[in-house]
Amino acid sequence: MMEAVILCGGLGTRLREETEFRPKPMVNIGDRPILWHIMKRYSAYGVKRFILCLGYKGDVIRDYFLNYRHRHADFSVRLASGDIIFDRRTELEDWEVVLAETGEHTLTGSRVARVMHHVLGKSFFLTYGDGVADVDIDGLVAHHQQSGRAATLTSVLPPSRFGEISARGGAVEFFAEKPQVASGSINGGFMLFEKAALAKYLPSDAITNANISLEGEVLSRLAADGQLAAYDHPGFWQCMDTFREMELLNTLYHKGSPPWLMKNGTPLFGKASGS
Repeated sequence: MMEAVILCGGLGTRLREETEFRPKPMVNIGDRPILWHIMKRYSAYGVKRFILCLGYKGDVIRDYFLNYRHRHADFSVRLASGDIIFDRRTELEDWEVVLAETGEHTLTGSRVARVMHHVLGKSFFLTYGDGVADVDIDGLVAHHQQSGRAATLTSVLPPSRFGEISARGGAVEFFAEKPQVASGSINGGFMLFEKAALAKYLPSDAITNANISLEGEVLSRLAADGQLAAYDHPGFWQCMDTFREMELLNTLYHKGSPPWLMKNGTPLFGKASGS
């Protein structure tokens, strides 16, 4: 029953159409923020405690979870007394959500350092608040344990920005619109850390120094010491950095059975259509 730390504090400048008013993790896929979709994936594998690293417009995330029950449960109001009576038949997620302020301009490594006192277990998940995938979390855990390393990241093949063609003699023999690239794996998030080991790789001033990068200073050092494993994920993965990627994720959601909300062919939420 591990916890998941989710980085939610970035500025999201490439999605300014949406992030001018709310942080990127609160941009919707369908009628729920992408942050909820990420949490739903983890919860399907038994994760019930989430630690959110807040920063840019963090109050939007705070307000969402403070009012979560009112948003998603049926209730009645007694006008004279102001009493609210919730319908017990409404099923809500049994999650504990820690809302931790980590600074508006803090880099990722410093954000992680600033929430470590909230992590209760020996191991914890860590991911970004702007990407969804159909990662097998159980497989990730098993791979991490077998590797015996301090940390494991999920290795993914990002979708190409352009259509791929195969041409011969001036004629196109094959065309695929924006397939996954054939090489050049990247860190897709969905990481797993040993808490005690991570403490050795975080600089001693990581809490007070807001400029420690998880990627540039922590993961690189883990890799140099042979303490960073890679869990290959050949399935679906998509970040939401741009308006076009937001539109893509919403299109996939409304088409039905979005892969990140499916587990072994079963929808994690509502109908297979994603509604």
